[in-house]
Amino acid sequence: MGKSSLPEMGMPSGPHVPVLLDEVLAALSPVAGIRIVDGTFGAGGYSRALLQAGAHVIGIDRDPSVAPHVAALTEEFPGRFTFVPGTFSELDTLASGLGPIDAVVLDIGVSSMQLDQAERGFSFMREGPLDMRMSQSGESAADLVNGLETEELANLLYAFGEERKSRRIAQFIVAARETAPITTTLELARIIEKAIGRKPGDAHPATRSFQALRIAVNGEFDQLVEGLFAAERLLDEGGKLAVVSFHSLEDRIVKRFFDPDKGGPTASRHLPQAVVEPLRWQPVAKAVKSGEAELARNPRARSAVLRSGVRTGEAARPVNMQGLGVPQIRGAA
Repeated sequence: MGKSSLPEMGMPSGPHVPVLLDEVLAALSPVAGIRIVDGTFGAGGYSRALLQAGAHVIGIDRDPSVAPHVAALTEEFPGRFTFVPGTFSELDTLASGLGPIDAVVLDIGVSSMQLDQAERGFSFMREGPLDMRMSQSGESAADLVNGLETEELANLLYAFGEERKSRRIAQFIVAARETAPITTTLELARIIEKAIGRKPGDAHPATRSFQALRIAVNGEFDQLVEGLFAAERLLDEGGKLAVVSFHSLEDRIVKRFFDPDKGGPTASRHLPQAVVEPLRWQPVAKAVKSGEAELARNPRARSAVLRSGVRTGEAARPVNMQGLGVPQIRGAA
């Protein structure tokens, strides 16, 4: 089963703390003069550390609320920091014309900065509008919760949140909205808790459902796949890619992207052997998780996984979700 993205239970508010920072720096080896794309800029934690190491950084983010962090780094590192608004799924296009790129870092999922802003509607621990839109535009979580039929909603919660009790939750949501639309985070969290109960010591019962809705609202799996292949197109031989993910669904996609053989069926010696695809990433580092010291100062890091690899000289692949284990909503067209 997947882990929740940036768990909220018992998490204090405070400044954004980039997870696995030392490990990311080790994977990218930033030195003076190299150019690195931070495709998920957020509060600028990775960007700042990379700039302090002497690198030039191109930050990318679709969230307008990052503006103060962009302004701070632009002032502090004149001439070495550039920000481009947009989604990391288009990072190769967004970074074109900004010089050769030596590395890319991606931090997938919702940031602590977004969780801590109640008005953004990401958190089931804080009262706010049921929104969850990273770009602050388009369809919101409230639109899905109040618009999907029971079967559609249950399938979404199961596919994107690995919620085993998705059908019961969907039934309770649909019943509740018959009285009035569900418009706030805590209202939805209470409905989910009423549907499946809560045991002492367990994660909040709304954890998986909120994850599923956020992923659906922001098209996160599509964004991840597109972003990985965009990085493959952007980086030349020797270029480095580091990806931090926060639950098993994302991590599975990243793992299989770096090593496509991980997602394929076991070959039979009685069948013709498949053509071996040339490696686009070699070497690929082993997965890295947070150590005890980091977990003690930043509990939100407990589900983080870092995977990284070095680009070979083989031509980039066309975008292809097959074999990556991307979750699919049952019954979707």
